Amino acid sequence: MFERPRSGERTILVHTSAGGVPDTSEREEFIELATSAGAVIVGELISARRNPDPRYFIGKGKLQELKDNVASNDAELVLSSATLSPSQERNLEKNLNCRVIDRAGLILDIFAQRARSFEGKLQVELAQLRHLSTRLVRGWTHLERQKGGIGLRGPGETQLETDRRLIDKRIRQLKGRLDHVDSRRAMNRQNRIRAGIPTVALVGYTNVGKSTLFNALTNAEVYVEDKLFATLDSTVRRLELPSGRKVILADTVGFVRDLPHELIAAFRSTLQEAKEAKLILHLIDASDPNHWQRVRQVNAVLKQLDADRVPQIRVYNKIDKLERELRLPKIRQGNGRAVWLSAVTGEGIPLLLELIGGRLRREKVRGLLRLHPSQGRQRALLFELGAVMQEKPADDGGWILELEMVERDFRRFLKREKLPADILRESPATTLESSAIQR
Repeated sequence: MFERPRSGERTILVHTSAGGVPDTSEREEFIELATSAGAVIVGELISARRNPDPRYFIGKGKLQELKDNVASNDAELVLSSATLSPSQERNLEKNLNCRVIDRAGLILDIFAQRARSFEGKLQVELAQLRHLSTRLVRGWTHLERQKGGIGLRGPGETQLETDRRLIDKRIRQLKGRLDHVDSRRAMNRQNRIRAGIPTVALVGYTNVGKSTLFNALTNAEVYVEDKLFATLDSTVRRLELPSGRKVILADTVGFVRDLPHELIAAFRSTLQEAKEAKLILHLIDASDPNHWQRVRQVNAVLKQLDADRVPQIRVYNKIDKLERELRLPKIRQGNGRAVWLSAVTGEGIPLLLELIGGRLRREKVRGLLRLHPSQGRQRALLFELGAVMQEKPADDGGWILELEMVERDFRRFLKREKLPADILRESPATTLESSAIQR
């Protein structure tokens, strides 16, 4: 085992993949990941490998070249862009005499540095332990307790078995704590549904400006920095649309290519906000020449979360980094599926708010509901849900209510109160003031 230094580590990056040489964008992203983790890059090695070597992933020639680079640069760490098996990682460490981490381990390390909330720390620790549990194979043979010979035989367990047992115990504890957090989140979501307040989720590739846009829309003070995974902890804030309608805006963790499965599993409750949302704002870096690849990768993660059927608005951010004369016409064109804006300058944000309101209005019902004097409880509940636009007393002492309500919530209200499905009447053009309602 190798001790981990407290400061930045002298690191050599190994760019390779199972399909051959990684393209330029993949290499640049891996460099950003390493820099975000605090690594000091002292060398790089590019390896073309179609069929990974079962022992080292890279070939013997590249292994010797890497070994020479480690020695000449006094490197303390080697980062591999490819996913390594536990045995490949162990064999490389033995030959290079320094720590070796693959891309999944690097992302987990970044998440461990960025997590701030109690829930975020629990989720990251759970993901790390799941990842570590696959990498204990023969990692502690020098501390094996079972020995042969007279007087040394007997019950006992290896250090490996002890570690596995302790890790499994800790995983169970973390799952129990996260179950309580999940229950609280689910309760909050149910309260918002009962109140008729829809959720709009911000999703996107990491470092596309989600937190900056979130702050611009809600006047929040979420931490913002120009680096990958600057913020991990999901945040929800109330947002008022130009129509006066209130929605909940949820900022989620950024996605990345080949996001480790351990992280998707651990952050599933946080990303549940995207699955349960009425609308997703898919934020895209318009200045990124590879943004279409990022869009496909984000949609792939959303599909894993069963959130791919939620309606989307594509939000092309960072237009301030583009040639304005080329992009301004697209901003003025805004349609129901996409909008171009700058979260930094605020340009295009009013159009985004209009689009959000327009998309949410499509799923609402509006009409007149007549209640008898004995239905005071239903009247109070509709006011509590914020569904009553206007009210007029009826001749029999009851009420005539003009309602505007999310269709799904209205159907749920009718079912719970055992009211007929066709109870709602269309609003006359002149609303309640026309007195055009017949008993």
